[in-house]
Amino acid sequence: MPHKQRLFFRNVFLILLGNFIYAVAVTAFILPNGLITGGSTGLALLFYHQFGLPITLFVSLFNLLMFVLGALVLGKTFALTTLLSSLFYPLALIFCQSMPFFKDMTSDPLLAAIYAGLLIGFSIGIVIKAGASTGGMDIPPLVINKKSGLPVALVMYAFDFSILLAQIFFANKEQVLYGILLVLIYTLVLDKVLLFGQAQTQVKIVSDKYEEINQLITRRLDRGSTLIQAQTGYQRRESMLVLTVVSNRELPRLNELVLSIDPHAFMIINSVNEVKGRGFSADKSYLEG
Repeated sequence: MPHKQRLFFRNVFLILLGNFIYAVAVTAFILPNGLITGGSTGLALLFYHQFGLPITLFVSLFNLLMFVLGALVLGKTFALTTLLSSLFYPLALIFCQSMPFFKDMTSDPLLAAIYAGLLIGFSIGIVIKAGASTGGMDIPPLVINKKSGLPVALVMYAFDFSILLAQIFFANKEQVLYGILLVLIYTLVLDKVLLFGQAQTQVKIVSDKYEEINQLITRRLDRGSTLIQAQTGYQRRESMLVLTVVSNRELPRLNELVLSIDPHAFMIINSVNEVKGRGFSADKSYLEG
């Protein structure tokens, strides 16, 4: 099966799975415990109490507007996959509500907020990683991320937190507090899911045996490297710095190999959130000879 076709089916699976998990969270934890959250529903409640606008009408118009915005800014593929979410989610919700297993999970609102937050954060995260969204207020953070580079989870938290605070004037204050906890948890989980599999480790190595270390990285670890001209601060001695990026799993092996060549090698190790390029976001290519 071609790579693009495999990727397409993988993304469709993630979108369906994410929406199903979202439906489980709503059925098992949010609805039975009367929890409130942000998003388009929270915004609809605000407009209903302030201006008398029917909730169903507002949600329908707002989701349609956000869908058009997403299609214009994020592309047709995004729009089609988001449409898949919009069509599948109500069906998943109906299915979950018909299953006795998902009912009466807990009557403790604190437990409900925690587990709902974990499930919703995970579900939104895998849907976004598949190039789609669950619709509504999920779309503005994606648009802002594309235009300004601000983290999706941070923008989503800011929107949802603001919507929840606005509801404190007409909703039960304890409900709002649980809602803020719910939003905080799913925002943190969402951020972890979006970064999962992308975080790598950057290693800078200063050693007189830089050539051997460079060969070791490219041949033994099968990773790329960069040699950077450097100068020591105290003795002003010219040296070469070896820069490479490896996965977290490869770091112990790299450390072991470098120290086997030069036990006095100076290494700077730090985590990076994302790496793009050959060997990471693109396939590796090799030179012959």
